[in-house]
Amino acid sequence: MSGRSEYRGNKADNGGERRNEAGRERNRGGSGERGFSTTAPSARKRKADPARLTAWEVLRAVTADDAYANLVLPGRIRANHLDKRDAGFATELAYGALRGQGLYDAVLARCVDRPLDQLDPAVLDTLRLGAHQLLSMRVPSHAALDETVSLARMVVGAGASGLINAVLRKVAARELEAWIDLLLEDVADDVSAAALRYSHPEWIVRALRQSLVAHGREVTEINDLLEADNLAPVVNLVALPSLGSLDEAFENGAEPGTLAPDSAYYSGGDVSRLSSVRAGTTRVQDAGSQLVARALAGIQLPDGGRDTVWLDLCAGPGGKASLLAALAAERDATLTANEPTPHRAELVRRALDAVPEETWMVTVEDGRDFGDELNQGRFDRVMVDAPCSGLGALRRRPESRWRKTARDVAELTVLQGELLDAALRAVRPGGVVAYVTCSPHPGETVAVVQDALARNKDARLLDTAAALDAVTITGAAGAANPMEGGGSTIQLWPHVHSTDAMFMALFTRTETPAGT
Repeated sequence: MSGRSEYRGNKADNGGERRNEAGRERNRGGSGERGFSTTAPSARKRKADPARLTAWEVLRAVTADDAYANLVLPGRIRANHLDKRDAGFATELAYGALRGQGLYDAVLARCVDRPLDQLDPAVLDTLRLGAHQLLSMRVPSHAALDETVSLARMVVGAGASGLINAVLRKVAARELEAWIDLLLEDVADDVSAAALRYSHPEWIVRALRQSLVAHGREVTEINDLLEADNLAPVVNLVALPSLGSLDEAFENGAEPGTLAPDSAYYSGGDVSRLSSVRAGTTRVQDAGSQLVARALAGIQLPDGGRDTVWLDLCAGPGGKASLLAALAAERDATLTANEPTPHRAELVRRALDAVPEETWMVTVEDGRDFGDELNQGRFDRVMVDAPCSGLGALRRRPESRWRKTARDVAELTVLQGELLDAALRAVRPGGVVAYVTCSPHPGETVAVVQDALARNKDARLLDTAAALDAVTITGAAGAANPMEGGGSTIQLWPHVHSTDAMFMALFTRTETPAGT
């Protein structure tokens, strides 16, 4: 004690005591009598900024629990009481770090003295957040460093914070383009270079190149497509026909949608603050999803016959089903919304709550069973929004690009074909089936269509492009992809339409299959 008292006395003799008895430092800013800082040295930089903490919590849920960022983020924003500005920062930080994970990990691997898989996963997630701030956000380097180290002290401990500080200082030594140039020195081909620069797995880059060609576009568009995948999508709203209104959204700064009727682009923060969204009469739904539902509902039935019994074969989580049900209600038709997974079927019920209950019913069945004798020829319009790889929604589901594998596509195509076969048996002759995927992969799109036509001799492909254009505000939603034997399919693109990469093919049946 005497030594520390003597030391404080010496400091006072040389210009005044700088710390009080609690160890707090004088406030050196401003004028007049100096006070003391309210933070003791041992407590400094240990409380994380709430927005950065929120982003970190999202990354940990994704990494440790296989959670989906878009499902975790809203709850963490509310739990941490973020205002609109901080919520926007947390969203960009979490989603940006997840999208850029491949590139940031390549940078970090140059700055860490051990393989990244030997780091504590919580430390690695913290480094990814720091790298995104330093390389891709308008955050001053000193703030990105200080705040990330502060976050590390709070969530992973003081020991790890030293490593994080040292690594991020190395990251900060170069700007993003300089890092990319350095990393590209070890890259031998265009696919690998695009995968690195735009932070996509190489197999996805190859698949998207093939997808562009398969749907009649130029492979030279690949960089634009990959870049569009990395852009934060604007929230799309749809007012359910005859039920919802966009007035409140427009009052809060929303802009009218340019593709889908009764739609809007919303950038006003937490969309759940809108009463119509809470009521379910206005929904968050990508414009591409809106258009394919409207195209199925809007196309004239080839035989002009009965149009009262509709089916959504794979309805979960209920977005397209709610729009289809509202459109069906306007025509005194009914919708059966089928979802084989019980918890997703409950999501469908919630999505349909806003629609008059006499209009719809939810079933929990294997969609392939709708092709049995009991259901053959029962429905007038059928939606097959088939389970798919989700390669068309990478911008909305930033973590999905790191979870998917090429094997997933191969496994899904069998199921997709079986579901489409069931739908073609369940629809009556003269009715319409929509086959839809949120993927442009040719194995999940044109190949499935061609195989289905070969197996189902009574099926005929319709002019899908014309049907989509008919429900699009601006028309000409996308170039038709003509198929052998007549008819066409349509493929939407993030870099062309600012939608998810939705694919659709519309079929009809020309006759009842033999033996029915």
